[in-house]
Amino acid sequence: MSDSDSTGEMSDGLQVELFHPESDREPGDTNIAKWGFDVHPVVFPVALVLIALFIAATIILGDSASAAYTWLFNFIGENFGWFYLLAVNIFIVVLLYFAFGKFGNIKIGGVEAEKEFSDFSWMAMLFSAGMGIGLMFFSVLEPVFYFSSPPGFWGVEAGTGAAASAAMAQTFFHWGFHPWAVYGLVGLGLAFFSFNRGLPLTFRSIFWPLLGDRIYGWPGHLIDLVTVFATLFGLATSLGLGVAQVNRGLAYVSTEILGVLGSFPNNTISQIVLIAGITAIATMSVAAGLDGGVKRLSTVNLYLMFILLGFLLIVGPTIFVLGTWVEGLGAYFGSVVELGFFRGAMGAGGGTVTAWTIFYWGWWIAWSPFVGMFIARISKGRTVREFVLGVLFLPSLFSTLWLSTFGGSALQSAVQTDSAGAVVGAYNELGYGAFETLGMFVMLEQYPLGAITASLATLLIITFFVTSSDSGSLVIDHLTSGGKHDVPKTQRIFWAITEGAVAAVLLYGGGLGALQTAAITTGLPFAVILCLMCYTVYLGLDNEYQILESQEFAERIQDMTAEGDVDVVTTGGDMVTDVQGGDDSVSSD
Repeated sequence: MSDSDSTGEMSDGLQVELFHPESDREPGDTNIAKWGFDVHPVVFPVALVLIALFIAATIILGDSASAAYTWLFNFIGENFGWFYLLAVNIFIVVLLYFAFGKFGNIKIGGVEAEKEFSDFSWMAMLFSAGMGIGLMFFSVLEPVFYFSSPPGFWGVEAGTGAAASAAMAQTFFHWGFHPWAVYGLVGLGLAFFSFNRGLPLTFRSIFWPLLGDRIYGWPGHLIDLVTVFATLFGLATSLGLGVAQVNRGLAYVSTEILGVLGSFPNNTISQIVLIAGITAIATMSVAAGLDGGVKRLSTVNLYLMFILLGFLLIVGPTIFVLGTWVEGLGAYFGSVVELGFFRGAMGAGGGTVTAWTIFYWGWWIAWSPFVGMFIARISKGRTVREFVLGVLFLPSLFSTLWLSTFGGSALQSAVQTDSAGAVVGAYNELGYGAFETLGMFVMLEQYPLGAITASLATLLIITFFVTSSDSGSLVIDHLTSGGKHDVPKTQRIFWAITEGAVAAVLLYGGGLGALQTAAITTGLPFAVILCLMCYTVYLGLDNEYQILESQEFAERIQDMTAEGDVDVVTTGGDMVTDVQGGDDSVSSD
């Protein structure tokens, strides 16, 4: 056995001895392993039954189901919108406290945990799973919409420079720090309780400080079942609705840009064929595993984004875009606190908050189990401070640059000339519904190599769908396998195919929009859970910090030092322990 192997076992033993809870249970210890599957005996079969029932009810009831889901979402938005706004602001404050307070040096995975992925690969997977596809969809649509219909909060006239500035700031607000705070909180909590405490990589584990071993019973089963529902239907509906943009993109490129009439039909059947193709690619990728498939495709995604972004910055209105970025950031930072708490209850502007902000916050929260769990899975070896800074700031700032480039390019002619311009004019002519899927392609057509960039954008949308499906399949695998970190390939393939099949069935049956609304309504109970999570993560981190500062830990490290397993270096009053064989260290302030 090599020195590094023995050191790894030694340090793992230290983590188990000092930090893991006293419990006889282990992730997946009651699983059923058969036919290439390794599944939880309750969560897996019950989830399949619930999925089938919801699909059947949504399709059979049709408009009645849609009306019921819509009523429920509107009821939640009108009566609990204030709670969404308050909760997400709390998440930001809590994350910043964890990062810059005494917990910042605690390492996810324990004293000797090493990073599984490089910083670039980590960032690529963060972005691909988090909101890459949304940025493709809304980066043109949302600024153009706000430019034409400014939110009441800003008090500006439509179609003016002030409206353009307000449009960019409002868009930054919806895609900036607030959504990533939701994802970051969930990711940090799940990563900590899984890697530092040895608990299942599922949502039930965040309740360990309150429930103890009862997380392995029905309370935990119910939590994981709700998480499976939100994850699967959130992904399936997004795939089904988003494939319409892929279809419109292919049709637009083939007819409007290339002039090939009728070469790619735009209908339900062609969209189901596209879902089948995307699912096939996702299945091959997820079968290759996290490192072999998802990481590589996520890296490709990020390179494609850089190519498209760089090209548009060069051939587009560069100076205008950079000015838009800086001015938009100024308006955003200058109003972010007021925007974060603005409900519109005492004046104009409440419509935008309900229709857009509350919708987004509900959507981010509903997606947080999926994205947060995936972020947790790829973040072992990073300190709390590094995790928060990486998740909260870098994607947010990159999003603002992306939104400025595409949104600014769309608004430029309307702002700098007396006319509406090609893109805003297309919005006025087509209306919101048609422009929703065409906005990106209409904008790209105004600049050189429109056919190539539109084709690249369509490819990027497809690859983002694939990585989202991959990430979702891995997350559902964890949920339905009792929280095990490694699941059989057959099981990963099963869930990848299931997501595509659910999307295709709902698309054909006309229930996608209704079920998307139903999935978003899970944001309310999850918002309550996340508020509780702030407290349970604090308890966990505080317990870890107390152990790291304890005499027992110091004596254990001294014993290991005497045996030659640990080097102790004192710098500025801080004790830094470096376990031989690893490159990482942990410091106790």
